[in-house]
Amino acid sequence: MSLVCHFALFGQVLSYSDQAVLFSSEDHLGTARFMGMSGAFGALGNDLTSIEINPAAVAVYNGSEFTSSIAYRDSKINSSFYGNAINNQDDYFRFSQIGGVSSWDTFGNPDVYKFAMGFNYSVIKDYNNNFLAQGNSGIPEFEDDPFLNYDDDPNNDVFYSNVEDQYFENYTSGINDRFTFSFGTLYNERFYLGASMAFHHINFYQNTIYQELNNDGNGDFLDAYNSQTLSTFGNGFNFGIGTIILPTDNLRIGASYQSPIWYNLSERYNEYLDIILSNTNDVYVESYDPNYYDYKLRTPSKFNGSLAYVFGSAGLISFDYTYMNYRNTRLQPSSAFIDENQDLSNGLRNTSSFKVGTEWRLNIFSFRGGYRLVQSPYKDAESSYDLSGYSLGLGIRFTRNFGLDFAYDRSTYEDQYRFLDIPGVDPARLDITNSRFISTLLFTF
Repeated sequence: MSLVCHFALFGQVLSYSDQAVLFSSEDHLGTARFMGMSGAFGALGNDLTSIEINPAAVAVYNGSEFTSSIAYRDSKINSSFYGNAINNQDDYFRFSQIGGVSSWDTFGNPDVYKFAMGFNYSVIKDYNNNFLAQGNSGIPEFEDDPFLNYDDDPNNDVFYSNVEDQYFENYTSGINDRFTFSFGTLYNERFYLGASMAFHHINFYQNTIYQELNNDGNGDFLDAYNSQTLSTFGNGFNFGIGTIILPTDNLRIGASYQSPIWYNLSERYNEYLDIILSNTNDVYVESYDPNYYDYKLRTPSKFNGSLAYVFGSAGLISFDYTYMNYRNTRLQPSSAFIDENQDLSNGLRNTSSFKVGTEWRLNIFSFRGGYRLVQSPYKDAESSYDLSGYSLGLGIRFTRNFGLDFAYDRSTYEDQYRFLDIPGVDPARLDITNSRFISTLLFTF
């Protein structure tokens, strides 16, 4: 039996606005050297992930290098909904990076000392996550009897207004990855210049389950089960330019710009609902044909400023600042996303992130550490919603041409998920901790 779509609950899966923010954000992924220093690499080089921040870093290489990285993540998501806490813990293993770079000395122009080209594949964001939330807000989503309340007799209406339990399960999977091509040059011994172009790919899947148990106060109950599935996939492109300046032999100043990513996306959405009532043997069912939709997304651009001081061959200290204009995030066609784009403009803020890292060498070993702070893009977010993290790393150069790098990275932040779009109902609060272990295999030529 199917009635009007009165019971549809599209609020369970991510809205277009929240998807736009999710697809604009990045995880802290890269080589183990990069992650061991918390990504503070905008004024440095000799690392393939640093090229994705500042393309001029490719010109710092004096030879050829190949690296490949794998990452393990332990994710803890502690959910709280109306006083009921649930601890969710999962672990994931992923191939996260592979790339190479080569540089050549140039002849003919005395001011241009070398030319370098690089290629790198990396995972921008890992969407694999899972959490449960359960509690009782006291306000029902499914209150009406779907058989009696929509017939022609208002005298037999039944309302299941007493909530006994509300349960929500959220499962996501997929990745956002990119292929980056970069090239750069060293000019007049003091200026590294570079540019890059990157091709992006998104494959995102979300499945949500919501269950609600209510009663009418007279011994009858209503048990609702609602499942929604969202698949989003597509491709994008962006470019970057950057420079690294050497005022002295030890001081390095970096500046770079990463353009917005222009995505072409497609989605597939479907939903299933059934309601069991104690006062009838019939089961109310709503099942919809999948809905397909194509749209475009423009993510924020990035400006990165960085400063590093190199203590010869002994070590270095580096600092990065990144500014992202989240308020310029846009969904297209604009005529179809008037409300969503207004939400993005009014509900988001431009963000700042800070990273500091250090590396010290002793014989064949390199010891690394770092700290980072990344602002939440939501305007009204509390400071606890900002991501903070620290990292530790170790590098071992077994020979001139072969080495291994290892890193441990830990980050924490709070978030929320509003799976019931009902006035007066609070979202589930999430306390998220990610611990990552990364290893990189390195060959130089």
